[in-house]
Amino acid sequence: MNFETQLKSFIKEIDENLNIYLENYIEKNILDVVKYSVNAGGKRFRPLLLLLTIDAFGKEYKDGLSFALALEFIHTYSLIHDDLPAMDNDDLRRGIPTCHIKFGEANAILAGDALLNVAFEIMTYYIKNNFEKKYIDAMSEIARASGSCGMIGGQVADIYAEENEITEQELLYIHENKTGKIIIASIIAGAIISDATKEQIIKLKDIGYKLGIAFQIKDDILDIIGNEKDLGKPILSDVKNNKTTYVSINGLQKAQRDYENLSTEVLLGLKELNFENKLIYKYIEKIITREK
Repeated sequence: MNFETQLKSFIKEIDENLNIYLENYIEKNILDVVKYSVNAGGKRFRPLLLLLTIDAFGKEYKDGLSFALALEFIHTYSLIHDDLPAMDNDDLRRGIPTCHIKFGEANAILAGDALLNVAFEIMTYYIKNNFEKKYIDAMSEIARASGSCGMIGGQVADIYAEENEITEQELLYIHENKTGKIIIASIIAGAIISDATKEQIIKLKDIGYKLGIAFQIKDDILDIIGNEKDLGKPILSDVKNNKTTYVSINGLQKAQRDYENLSTEVLLGLKELNFENKLIYKYIEKIITREK
């Protein structure tokens, strides 16, 4: 089985189980709103990182499936809330109307809340039936990364940055917390479930940090030179909103160079862990060359 076929198999399993869990855990009166956003597309980047990390260690990836699904629910909730008028006020997400445009602000807020709660429901349910400390540790990583010390804290700083001039250090804080920490947690949760050593976890945290920063720099680059049809949203939105980005601070050429350097360091780190012939290496290599 080649890489693309294997990757599609992972994504298919994620997608099928996302909808199974939604049917079982979400009340009917909000189900359509929730499913609309979860099934609106997306790369399933975070759940794939977790499952492919487990796979790289030669363990049974299904041991981490509940945690992988939880990551996608958390990510989707964050997008729903980010798009709200009080936040980014976006009308399109992945080429279709955002949740609040389709269903109204109140339903969008509640759908996001429902997704955040169901994420922790499915992780705790798994732990109740498979009681090992490592699963609690994995959930703890995800919880901290998605809270005020991670994604929410980054979003607060991002809102401040919309109306104030910020430094590169402050921008990197936003990138690390809003985007990076949940990416790190995806990898580390997978490593914890796989019984990785302390040294391996330290190495993977460095890889996850660099990948998270690179991922956000790429988003900033694509907002300048991306294809609107591929992105599913208008380009130059950051410029129009006078938003500070990695490109606006450093220029497009330096941003592209830094992105390439970080991407190279990520792949070198994976090689040092002997993951070069694993699916995760090929997947991250594919993500690095993304144009959307």
